[in-house]
Amino acid sequence: MVLDGASVVAPWLQQVLEDSVRKRASDIHFEPFESHLSIRVRVDGRMIPLVQKPISWMPAIASRIKVMADLDIAECRLPQDGRIVFRVDGHPVTLRVSTISTVSGESIVVRVLDQRAAPRNLESLGMPEDILEGFRKCLKSPHGLIVITGPTGSGKTTTLYGALKELNTPELKILSAEDPVEYELEGVMQTAIQPEADVTFPSLLRSFLRQDPDVIVVGEMRDAETARIAVQAALTGHLVITTLHTQDSTSVVARMIDLGIEPYLIASTLVGVVAQRLIRRKCKACSGAGIGCVDCLHTGFKGRIGLFELFRVDRCMRDLIAEGASTAELRQAARSGGMRSLRKVGMEAVDAGLVARVDVLSLSTD
Repeated sequence: MVLDGASVVAPWLQQVLEDSVRKRASDIHFEPFESHLSIRVRVDGRMIPLVQKPISWMPAIASRIKVMADLDIAECRLPQDGRIVFRVDGHPVTLRVSTISTVSGESIVVRVLDQRAAPRNLESLGMPEDILEGFRKCLKSPHGLIVITGPTGSGKTTTLYGALKELNTPELKILSAEDPVEYELEGVMQTAIQPEADVTFPSLLRSFLRQDPDVIVVGEMRDAETARIAVQAALTGHLVITTLHTQDSTSVVARMIDLGIEPYLIASTLVGVVAQRLIRRKCKACSGAGIGCVDCLHTGFKGRIGLFELFRVDRCMRDLIAEGASTAELRQAARSGGMRSLRKVGMEAVDAGLVARVDVLSLSTD
């Protein structure tokens, strides 16, 4: 069967995109295989099969998505990235499109950025009161480095934007380097990374330091050069907020050493670290009965909540870091000082009936 052109694809694809947004999907996957095209969505962190179509549909679907995202429809070998802006039920939605070539055709993933889900403030993150209070104290530091850490998909960007909302006052000049800019915040000077134009994290950071900032946001501290400039900015009187990929809060020190930052510089600049995970929330409509319902797509879960671990760097911690203490030693000292682990915070949510025990055990470490 050969698909009968764009007249069939366009309305069908529009319906798939709109239905996926209504299902609260964070990502839509168009996956070509030898015998079929699989379309799946990620809802509350879990992949859900949506529909299968003949593999002959994929070229027309790929072309239509590329047209919508203003990509090169003739380029099928090299990866491409683009954006689609449209409305669903009257609400603005931005779709980030990523394409790669596979042995069976182009695989396309569409990230859904629903403006209704844009972060509002720190309270909306659902941090426990003591962790929220401690994080706010970190944000009040006049200078230094604050790190938000966790694996991909753990909600780091949402926490980052929540921190920006907290800091965004007329008294502060805030500059933000992001890859990409997911939500626009009035009052914050946001710049997107553009490697093809040599606009990178290191080049932007150098330019930022000439813009008289109070707060500098680095979307991700992903290489040695970015880490070095970020630490230098923190040393010279700026508050720097960034993200990293580590399993817990105290592991950030080892990761920064891996990036070439000396322990004494980490001790001098690091103010605090928030480690986090996102975990499925039990459906309020049916969790008592233990079964799924229409409201939660028959999964028993609807939405996600965050688990947070806050590592605050006090004088004792600075001494340990400067002396080259191991991650295990830092973790033990932090817990002796009152830090609650991700798993402990998660088990508190289990006891409150918010989440499933199995999810906490699988997504957090002790």
